[in-house]
Amino acid sequence: MEPILSVKELGKIAKEASYKLKKLNTAEKNKMLASIKESLLSERKKILEANEIDIKKGRENNMPEGLIDRLLLNEGRIEAMAKSIDEVIDFKDPVGRVLSMEENYAGLLIGKKTVPMGVIAIIYESRPNVTLDAAILSLKASSAIILRGGKESINSNIAIADAIRLGIKNAGYDENFVQIVKDTSRESSKELMQLKGYVDLLLPRGSASLINSVVENAKVPVIETGVGNCHIYVDQDADIENAIKIIENAKTQRIGVCNAMESLVVNENLEDKFYDLLNEVVEKYKIKVHADEKSLPKFKKAVPATEDDFGREYLDYEFSVKTVKDVDQAIDHITRYSTGHSEAILTKSYERAMKFLEGVDSACVYVNASTRFTDGGEFGKGAELGISTQKLHARGPVGLDELVSYKYIIFGHGEFRK
Repeated sequence: MEPILSVKELGKIAKEASYKLKKLNTAEKNKMLASIKESLLSERKKILEANEIDIKKGRENNMPEGLIDRLLLNEGRIEAMAKSIDEVIDFKDPVGRVLSMEENYAGLLIGKKTVPMGVIAIIYESRPNVTLDAAILSLKASSAIILRGGKESINSNIAIADAIRLGIKNAGYDENFVQIVKDTSRESSKELMQLKGYVDLLLPRGSASLINSVVENAKVPVIETGVGNCHIYVDQDADIENAIKIIENAKTQRIGVCNAMESLVVNENLEDKFYDLLNEVVEKYKIKVHADEKSLPKFKKAVPATEDDFGREYLDYEFSVKTVKDVDQAIDHITRYSTGHSEAILTKSYERAMKFLEGVDSACVYVNASTRFTDGGEFGKGAELGISTQKLHARGPVGLDELVSYKYIIFGHGEFRK
C-alpha cells in the first residue's frame, strides 16, 4: 500500500508538475484527455465496486436519499462522465488567448493574454463525478489539481483519481498533474485551505458549512461556489399548466442539486386551479410543504412555515411557500432569503419579467424556465467546478474560461520612461 502523503507534500508535487503541464500544447492536452477517457471506461468495474462501498456506508449512516443520489454511480453515469471528456476536448483552449492589444502614448504595444493558474485545489462533498470534472477542466486549462473530497465518497474518489492518473501515464505524461488527498480529516481540509505558495486557486463545492469554513479559514485565493436556496415566483398571470411543469421539474428532477427549487413564491391572486395542480405534484412525490399563513389552507397537507424555513436549502422533497401581493414583494422576499444562486419568474407580463430581471441580484435569473438549467453543460460551457455566487473574477458556472488568469505582454522599440 502506498503511503498517505501529507497535504503539503501533495502541494509540492503538484507545483513541480504544474511547470511541466503548462508547456503542453492543445493537441498534447487533448491526447491526454482522450487517454483518460479510455482508462475511465476500462476501470469502470473498480470504480463501481468502490462506489458500492460508499453507498453501503451512506445507508448505514442514514444518509438522506438526496445525498445518496449525489453519491451514486452507475453505468449510465460513468458513460455520461466519459462523454463529458469528449466535450472538454472539443472546447477551445482557454490558455494563450490574446484578449486585447493596444498601443499606448509612448508607442508600446500592450497586450493581455490568458495564462494557467498553476495549481488549482477543490474541496467537495458527496459527488464523485466532481473528481473527474475538476481534473479534466483543470488539465485543459493547463493547471495541476489537488482533489479533496469528503469521507462519504472517498473510495469512489480514489478509484476515479487512480483511473485519471493511469490515463495520464498511458499518454506519456506525468500522472502527478492530478493529486488526491486521501486523508479526510478536518485537519487536512484546513491545511489545504492555507497552503500558500502551492495553491493558486481554491474552490469549495458542497454544503453551506463547508463553504463557510473555506471562506473563513482560507489563506489562498477562493472562488465561493454557492449554496442554492433557489426561488421560483409565480405571477398572477402565469400560464398555470406550464408553471406547474416548471415547478415539478425544478423541484423533483434531481433533489440533491444546488439548482433545484427550494422556495416557491406565489402571487396572492393565483386561481385555485394552480393549487389543485400543485397539490397533485405534492402528493405524487410526497413532498413536505412549509407554507406561510396565507397559503397553508390551499394545500391538502402542509406544515406552517417558520422564519428559518424560507432560508433553507432542503436538498430533499421539501420546499417553502411565501405569498406576496405583487412582483415587488416577491423581489423583496427573494433579496432577503436568496443565496444569490438562481431565481425564476413565471409570467406572461413583459413588464414584470423585466422588473424581476433587473431587481433580483443572483448569478442566474430566469424568465419562464426551470432553475435546473443553471449548469455549465446546459449553458454550452461544458462541465464546471461549481456555481459562483460571488462577484469577483467569476460568477455563475465556473468553467474553462474562469480557470485561467492573464498577464500583460508589452512590445517595445527601445522606449524608456521620461
